[in-house]
Amino acid sequence: MEHLEPKKKILIMMAIMSAMLFAALNQTIVGTALPTIISELGGIEYYSWVFTIFMLTSSVTAILVGKLSDMYGRKPFILIGIGVFTVGSFLNGLSGSIIELIAFRGIQGFGAGMIMSTSFTAVGDLFAPRERGRWQGLMSGIFGLASVFGPTLGGWIVDNAEWHWVFWVFLPFGLVAFLMIWRLFPSQSVQEKKKVDYLGSLMLSLTIIPMLLAFTWGGNDYEWASYQIIGLFTLTAAALIFFIVTERRAANPVLPLHLFKNDIFTISNVIGFILGAGMFGAIMYMPFFIQGVIGTSATKSGFVMMPMTLSMVFASAIGGQLITKTGKYKLIALLGLFIMGSGLALLSMMDSGTTNTTAVINMIVVGSGLGLSFPVFTLTVQNAVQHQYLGVATAATQLFRQIGGTVGVAVMGTVMNSSMTSKMTDQLSSLENQPDMESIPAETAAQLQTLQSPQSLMDGEKLKEIQASLPPETQAFFGKMMEIVRESLSYSLTNVFLIGAVIMAAGFLITFFLREIPLRMSNKEEPLKQENIDSQSANL
Repeated sequence: MEHLEPKKKILIMMAIMSAMLFAALNQTIVGTALPTIISELGGIEYYSWVFTIFMLTSSVTAILVGKLSDMYGRKPFILIGIGVFTVGSFLNGLSGSIIELIAFRGIQGFGAGMIMSTSFTAVGDLFAPRERGRWQGLMSGIFGLASVFGPTLGGWIVDNAEWHWVFWVFLPFGLVAFLMIWRLFPSQSVQEKKKVDYLGSLMLSLTIIPMLLAFTWGGNDYEWASYQIIGLFTLTAAALIFFIVTERRAANPVLPLHLFKNDIFTISNVIGFILGAGMFGAIMYMPFFIQGVIGTSATKSGFVMMPMTLSMVFASAIGGQLITKTGKYKLIALLGLFIMGSGLALLSMMDSGTTNTTAVINMIVVGSGLGLSFPVFTLTVQNAVQHQYLGVATAATQLFRQIGGTVGVAVMGTVMNSSMTSKMTDQLSSLENQPDMESIPAETAAQLQTLQSPQSLMDGEKLKEIQASLPPETQAFFGKMMEIVRESLSYSLTNVFLIGAVIMAAGFLITFFLREIPLRMSNKEEPLKQENIDSQSANL
């Protein structure tokens, strides 16, 4: 499709970005609205499944559709993806129970996986690698914009209208995106019909799903050493072995194993895994620090987080333009990872005396580094593989990034919980042994016991109400206790950010081993092999 007129390419990209924005906004808008939805539907014990099911279905679908789109073209799958996602969004708004909501979120996930996989691959169809940088940067910025406006809009809707509109408000955008793709996106010639690798697809699904569930549940719903988590990891290992055996024998493997012999493909996905772990760690745990340690309200914390997202969008656009202009990507990747790692190191130096201003500056550093490095590794993979593998290779980068995010959040969550428990136990034990504890009534002491959780710090107004209702003789103890809880949360979160900085440092070092080959000027060119590079270097 790279032969199309520039004007038509731009129109097609606008259609693709509309579809991506539609899907991304529907993901981010749910977070702030979900507590209100749960309060009406009930089933808080299944709360996490609203997110988990979406992650599972979208991750598995993305990698499977990546291969199918290489065989049958992108257009059918992006249209089906928009259609499925739109139906899922509509059904979500009709949910009458938490079980229905989870089921319909799963449908949304199937659609989202198709949209995300085919959208990034379509950029590779439309533009040669040398031109893709600016568009990959803009595509990455779509997620940043969605994370800025989605949560704010979700909170506004549940405060001023029925929660159903959280899922329905963007339905017209889905229809517009569908029509634009249908009219503008050219149909591609179907490759020689080959047998679909059903067994490989099943084994890949059985590898991904238990692994994601294990890292999602581990340390939260179940202990890491529990038979449930060990069983999931065992199932993952067994399925992976069967998957490798199946793919070696398959005539048309769903994920060709020979791609991993390409060092650029492998190293880029390893770095993508690391980047996902650092990215999701910062995004997931920073709100805890803003609300719990600094004491910013939930409403204002969204505005405090916004500069990080905006800096990511800006840096993504700038980085993409630089790659397109210079044809170089390794230096930009190194710079992005270094800046992001430095930002996480700055976050690890914060404490209970940190102000919102300092937090914002540190997060802008993180967002800038993330924006520079995020689009690069999709581009490096696309540039290093033959065009016939573009879909499956692009989907693989998204899968590794998703798995990295899941593993990163799980590991950092374990670090946070263990650090916080040890710190709080030591300090509270000395406080509870003080003589004035004997004067506190048993009922009040039990009430104070329930506040010895970081969750109590997330609602400052409610905490003030509780403090006002306590007897005067307990006020001093209450102040000391909450200060210990705040200090413990700060200590645990800074450990989380330090782990994130170490992870990014590892990604930075690995990037030095990433070969930088020239960005191809046309999709018809073959990727430059190592022997060709060595030959060119000898001639210079």
